[in-house]
Amino acid sequence: MLFTAQTHANIVINGTRVIYDASDKEVTLRLNNATAQPSLVQVWLDSGDARSTPDNGKSPFIATPPIFRVDSNKGQTVRIVYTHEPLPQDKESVFWVNVLDVPPMPIAKKDDDANYMQLAIRSRIKLFFRPKNLPGTPVEAAAQIHWELVQKPDGLVLHATNDSAFHVSLGSTTLIFGDKSYEASTEMLAPGTSLDFPIKELKKIPTEPVKLNYLTVNDFGGIVEHSVSLLQ
Repeated sequence: MLFTAQTHANIVINGTRVIYDASDKEVTLRLNNATAQPSLVQVWLDSGDARSTPDNGKSPFIATPPIFRVDSNKGQTVRIVYTHEPLPQDKESVFWVNVLDVPPMPIAKKDDDANYMQLAIRSRIKLFFRPKNLPGTPVEAAAQIHWELVQKPDGLVLHATNDSAFHVSLGSTTLIFGDKSYEASTEMLAPGTSLDFPIKELKKIPTEPVKLNYLTVNDFGGIVEHSVSLLQ
């Protein structure tokens, strides 16, 4: 018995994140289908549950239309509207936009006895709800993270603190001293939080100055490079 799996997504999301300013009545998300086949698309939002479905996804946002067909080489604009349920006004909140792409079954050929397993592809991007009059800017927040090397019983960690009102999405983070470099696994820093990022290959705090290079993602999905000195 032969199974063929279709694993690529037909639908492309224009953008890697959505910024929803509190002053906006709605924001839009553009989806495009650049393939030769139509797709059925379903869109919903959740508060961070990666297992959410259109039936149980919870968030104070509504996507319209929630389900639609996108023909070959066509696009669709999705409206996202805030339902005005109470959210913190002193910091950003983060939610997730889910886009489920269900491509059509392949057209059966004459004398084709193959069985096909059709896969729906779900993509998830972040939506940041940004209240009015937050202090500072996202650009300043990314550049002003406080970094510290901390010795723990089981090894060395890179301690990061975000004192801003904005989320900071971190990419690769590299410590450099002498002719050596060490990578630390990082993730998004929420407003007013601190996280420890283990540095697996480095067991002790260096005695010499350390340079820290790190990448952040801005509102437009662009990568921004930063560099700070530690242990001077």
